Amino acid sequence: MDLQSRHPDRTLALKGNHEAVAVEIVDGETDAELWLREGGTATLQSYGIDDARDLPYDHVAWLRSLPLCYDDGQRFFVHAGVDPEKPLGAQSDHDLIWIREPFLSDARDYGRLIVHGHTPQTDGVPDFRGNRLNLDTGAVFGRPLTAAAFASAQRDPVGYLQAP
Repeated sequence: MDLQSRHPDRTLALKGNHEAVAVEIVDGETDAELWLREGGTATLQSYGIDDARDLPYDHVAWLRSLPLCYDDGQRFFVHAGVDPEKPLGAQSDHDLIWIREPFLSDARDYGRLIVHGHTPQTDGVPDFRGNRLNLDTGAVFGRPLTAAAFASAQRDPVGYLQAP
């Protein structure tokens, strides 16, 4: 939130499944059990609270405001992936934050490089397949957190940055 507020023209955060579920819990639309097991407990502890409904209003408002995807004309940035059977502009919210298959095994060209995460790589290395780039290198399991660097005139990544 802070980085995005300081550099709004250079920072874009996307909504993923954990953010979406947190908002659903705050709204009373889903049970917190899975979210708590998958990082929610640590999130609540970081705030010094016991219930997601006690998250600060401005933080929840920020979570609600996060876009599900970003298209820069060469790359389509999304949390989980896309449904290979639908055009990029017709994707469901659910697929953008939850899909794995058939997306992960689909080799078609989407007209954009799909840049995503959601499926941790067991070797800690980004998975570049030509049509998609998975940047989830398993930080949640103690492996590196990875970012890709892109040049404006080139679709494919020019490099990666990793933080242990």
